[in-house]
Amino acid sequence: MNFERTNIILYCHKWMETVTFYRNTFDFPVNYQTDWFVEFQLSGHSYLSIADESRASIQSVEGQGITLSWQVTNLQELQTTFEKRNITVSAIQKKWSAYLFYLHDPEGHRIELWQPTTD
Repeated sequence: MNFERTNIILYCHKWMETVTFYRNTFDFPVNYQTDWFVEFQLSGHSYLSIADESRASIQSVEGQGITLSWQVTNLQELQTTFEKRNITVSAIQKKWSAYLFYLHDPEGHRIELWQPTTD
């Protein structure tokens, strides 16, 4: 099986807050948008969509059981940038041969940003 494209869709009760969070925090470009659905492009063929649960047939899980895990190349720089923007982030920790930290979007979804260790 070959996947040509991936898209994670988060159905949100706090839709506008969550859209604004991803737009302002990560500066993801918008690939597609309606009045209740925004699709951000994460990389080549990888997307994250935020859907307004009040306009969809699927309800929000309010962040329960979801972690978005993204490998980055500039972990320390991102943590510093987020802290300067008053975004609550965890301390950098070492787990699973990686350095990582966590933050949460307004809907409660956990975001894990990580970078492989070099040792």
